[in-house]
Amino acid sequence: MFTDTHCHLYKEYYTNIEEIIKLSEQNLVNRFINNGTNRQNNEEILTLIEKYPNMYGALGIHPENVQEYNNNDIKFIEANLNNPKIIAIGEIGLDYHYTKENKESQIKLLEIQLSLAQQYNIPVIIHSRDATLDTLTILKKYNVKGVIHSFSGSIETAQEYIKMGYLLGINGVITFKNANLKEVYQKIPLDNIILETDSPYLTPEPYRGHQNNPSHILDIAKFVANLYNISLEELSTITNNNIKKMFNI
Repeated sequence: MFTDTHCHLYKEYYTNIEEIIKLSEQNLVNRFINNGTNRQNNEEILTLIEKYPNMYGALGIHPENVQEYNNNDIKFIEANLNNPKIIAIGEIGLDYHYTKENKESQIKLLEIQLSLAQQYNIPVIIHSRDATLDTLTILKKYNVKGVIHSFSGSIETAQEYIKMGYLLGINGVITFKNANLKEVYQKIPLDNIILETDSPYLTPEPYRGHQNNPSHILDIAKFVANLYNISLEELSTITNNNIKKMFNI
C-alpha cells in the first residue's frame, strides 16, 4: 500500500472526497497527508482528519497567500500543532514564478513558520519555485527537517537538501515526456524519496488534462518502480519506511 504525502483534498477543489478516498484505496493508496495553504482550508483539514482515520494533516500558509494572511492565522496553526494528526507545517515556502515584488514578505512568512517548526520540533513541507538559492539559504538557518515538495532541481541541489535532512517529493511531473527528472532521480538513493500527487494539480501521464486525485499515486509508483528497476512491493516498503522516519504517523 502507498501514501499520498501531498494532496489538497478540500471543497475548493472536490465535491466528492469520500468517493476519491474509496477509489484511492482500490488503487493501493491507503493513507493521505492533506496540505493546507490558507486559514480557510487549514480549518477544513482539521475537520477532515477527524472524519477519516487514514488522513493526516499539515497546516501552513502558502507563499501565494502572503498578501492575505495575518498574525491570527499563524496563531491558529500554532494552536493546533498539539493535534496528534497534524504531522507537519506546510505547505510553506517561496514562489518567485509570477512575481518577485513581494519577495521580502514571502521570506518573512517562511521564517515565521520555520521558527514555529523549530520550536515545536515538527517537520515542514516546503514549496520552492524559481527560488532555490533563497530556499537553501533560509533553510540552513533553522534546525528543521521535512520534505521538498515536487522537487525538480539538479542532483547538486538534491544533495544539498538531503544533507540537511530533507526528503524529496516525487509526483506526476516525473512522468511528463519533456521532464529531465528521470536522470536526476536515478542518482538519488530511494531512502531519500517519497511519493505525492499534489492533487488536484500535476496529473501524471497518460491522464494529463484531467483533474488529479490521490489514486494516481499508483501510476506514479509504477513509473518510479520501473525507473529504479524494483518491484512495487519494494517501493511501497521503502517509501513507507521513509515516511515513518520523517513523520509521527
